[in-house]
Amino acid sequence: MSTPIEISPSSLREGRWYEYVVRFVLGGAATVFTGLVSGWYGASIGGLFLALPAIFCASATLIEKHEIRRKREAGLVGERRGQEAAALDAAGAALGAVGMLAFAAVFWWIVERSVAGAFAAASLAWLVVSITCWFARRKLRAVHRPRRNSDPAMSGSLGPGDTS
Repeated sequence: MSTPIEISPSSLREGRWYEYVVRFVLGGAATVFTGLVSGWYGASIGGLFLALPAIFCASATLIEKHEIRRKREAGLVGERRGQEAAALDAAGAALGAVGMLAFAAVFWWIVERSVAGAFAAASLAWLVVSITCWFARRKLRAVHRPRRNSDPAMSGSLGPGDTS
């Protein structure tokens, strides 16, 4: 059974106000940096920095902290779960970056003919490539996933050192 892609605004309540300020400041700093690079070296070089993961570092750290906090509230350690959640976010960012590369390539190829057409085609390319990468990653994970123990008596047990 597949898990649908969904938006969960309830996650916004888990963050603290200063965490959002950090994200905002880092994102703004990356945007200013991209503008400066564009001013110094031109739009072609500056455009390469548009895919700069402006808030990724802050986001991954916050995701890890939130998962650890949730597990601790449940009486568990949670470090591994926090790392896994941050790694999943990193995988999503990488898939999004591949989609952005497709966007940039299609836009560059078509923009001389039509700016509006370039945006439309590039957006479609981003969507198709990102979703295709997501499904391919999901399929590869299902193929390479280790087999779980089928013994019902062992299904609830944790391995050595597995406390999260």
